[in-house]
Amino acid sequence: MGTDLNIPIDGLAGFENGLDPQNLAKSKIPVSIMGYGEISTVLDIALDESRTLAYKRMPLFHSGDEVKQYRELYEAYVKLLQEQIGIRVVASKLVTVTNVNSGQDVVYIVQEKLPPESIGHKAIHHIPEAEVRRLILAVLENLKKAFDFNKQDGNSIAVGIDGQISNWGVVGFDPESNQLPDEIELLYIDTSTPLMNIDHEEQLDTELFLRSAPSFLTWLLRLFFLEDVVTRYYSFRSVCIDLIANMYKEQRPDLVPGLIPLLNEFFTSEINSGEFEPFSEKEIKAYYQEDAFIWRIYLAFRRVDRVLHRWTGRDYPYILPGKIKR
Repeated sequence: MGTDLNIPIDGLAGFENGLDPQNLAKSKIPVSIMGYGEISTVLDIALDESRTLAYKRMPLFHSGDEVKQYRELYEAYVKLLQEQIGIRVVASKLVTVTNVNSGQDVVYIVQEKLPPESIGHKAIHHIPEAEVRRLILAVLENLKKAFDFNKQDGNSIAVGIDGQISNWGVVGFDPESNQLPDEIELLYIDTSTPLMNIDHEEQLDTELFLRSAPSFLTWLLRLFFLEDVVTRYYSFRSVCIDLIANMYKEQRPDLVPGLIPLLNEFFTSEINSGEFEPFSEKEIKAYYQEDAFIWRIYLAFRRVDRVLHRWTGRDYPYILPGKIKR
């Protein structure tokens, strides 16, 4: 699972304790943002000349016991994906460093840094539509492995998975060729949300999703949104809708009409059996518009919360994105 990664732990601890989350330019060690997740920020930190690692920073945990529980679940999730389900996962390792100001452990998921153009949401801007269809089909085939595993008779374990195109890297992709490899091999990247259900009980502490939320919103999010956010990743249909709807966010809405027939063809047997309704462009666009609206409002409230922290003299430990183009 990436235990051979050469991680500069001392350097990472130095970075954490010289970091101003609200002004990265003040960091004693140069850093840039590679991306944002629901509960993490992906950083490129200049800890070694080769810059071969990506660091997912997760300042969410309140105790060593929470970190221990998360670590055990994280390692079990990655092992399950790779060894039993057959989804390749990018080389990674979970490490913790102590923030001397707060006294809390901060978790970093350190991963092998893939070439930027090989990540799905970048690759779709380098390849023609026919190649995008091949890429989406490869993602669907990988997702099917997870949901086939979940449906196995007598299986008490189910995994949740986020199939968004930005969560997959294409092994050996050459952006200069404008073509994917003949055999598409994918690496799954988004391991920081290890959703695993055992005997109908979610193993991940879903309150972690609320840690970075404004305190005045947590009750509302817990009541109306938290269960939906978690359960959608256990629904093959919902994950696929999210995958295609994400094309709007990635500025490729032109791809959506052509990908819907691909979805319906992939799920022909499920549609014929009545398990699925056919996917439609109207459904996918409506899903995206609602999702984008919710996250836009959520981010606005997080910015308000950051200001409130400043006014009351409290540290705000999270790194917020700037304006996101949708």
